[in-house]
Amino acid sequence: MAQRKKQKRPPKPAEPKRARREGSLAMGSRNALMLFAGIIIIVIGYFLLGRGSITAAPLLLVLGYCVVVPLSIILWVKRSEKGNQREAGE
Repeated sequence: MAQRKKQKRPPKPAEPKRARREGSLAMGSRNALMLFAGIIIIVIGYFLLGRGSITAAPLLLVLGYCVVVPLSIILWVKRSEKGNQREAGE
């Protein structure tokens, strides 16, 4: 039987890697401070809960979990989106 010659295939072009933007995931100092404040509020809430507070503890826990921590993340996302819009406009 006749043998087939192996044809050399041209190399596949390398897929471009997604460029990671500098500072795209870095939190600003303002956001880190807000996150830290949220954690402190939560810790104080749990401390008061352990001491038997039925009014201040739940308020502090809700404030920490539902307001301060999410706000620090949301403000971080908005900041990133503004940076992306500036880069797209240039």
